[in-house]
Amino acid sequence: MSIINNINKVFDHRIRLGIMSVLMVNEYADFNMLKELLAATDGNLASHTKALEKADYIWVEKQFIGRKPNTRYATTTLGRAEFNKHIEALEKLINNQ
Repeated sequence: MSIINNINKVFDHRIRLGIMSVLMVNEYADFNMLKELLAATDGNLASHTKALEKADYIWVEKQFIGRKPNTRYATTTLGRAEFNKHIEALEKLINNQ
């Protein structure tokens, strides 16, 4: 099988790649943290988190902290596995292996 087959189309946008990168090294991240780290607009971030949630790569938890709504995200087991495969494929492609 070709290395290119493990490059996952779901991660082909910088915002999605960023979301997954942040979530791989943090137990979870909330909407505002992702927005600030990725310099994304509300709408842009919302559409990309929805795409990752639809693929079952992240889960979403909505709660209230005091009277303020808070949305936080974390990777699923599938999401972690697929992202690791994606990164490994990119590394192999870059290293020409």
